[in-house]
Amino acid sequence: MKKLVLFMMAIFLMVPCVEVTAQSKALQKAHKKEYKAKMKEYQKENWKLFGSSHSLDVALLKHYDRLNALGEDGHEIVGIAAKFKSKNIGKQMAVNNACITYAQEAGSYVKGRVVSDMSGDGVTTDKEFDNFYAAYERLVEKEIKGEMQESYTVIRDLGDGTFEMQVFYIVSESSASKARIRALENAAKESAAAQVYAKQVADFVREGFAQ
Repeated sequence: MKKLVLFMMAIFLMVPCVEVTAQSKALQKAHKKEYKAKMKEYQKENWKLFGSSHSLDVALLKHYDRLNALGEDGHEIVGIAAKFKSKNIGKQMAVNNACITYAQEAGSYVKGRVVSDMSGDGVTTDKEFDNFYAAYERLVEKEIKGEMQESYTVIRDLGDGTFEMQVFYIVSESSASKARIRALENAAKESAAAQVYAKQVADFVREGFAQ
């Protein structure tokens, strides 16, 4: 039973965490609009490009080019750090924040679908499943670092001797799915939830692909 659940949830995890419905041309148009708005924001709020010889303008254009190339498979993650004095420490804080953000999105996506479908069938999820989600998020956070590609980083002086930093990453969801599956397999070792709800989890996954 445990193998069945792992197999079915692994297939489910191959679906991107963030569902994007826009077509390619519409996506490119949206990115152009975002680019103009983002440049105005950076100029107004005194953000500067960090750790690159390019101009902020070029870095942002390349960022949206990469997202356009990936299409629906591309996912932007932003890591944020504030009130730090050491830029190196700030960068590490932002990296960790990005990993946590992605892990929480991944966990919420799986949890929302499981709870919605299983509760609708009259099945009550218990604390054991909460432990499973917590383990899953923690392990995704650990696994996803190798799949995140840094695109560009901006920094600004807060005027009190400290800085604020934002690090932008682009994640290919098809590649990231491998990290989520590894996290799933390891999380299952720490929880009996997958075995308890084997049939229900398998059913909602099948229904999702049938639509």
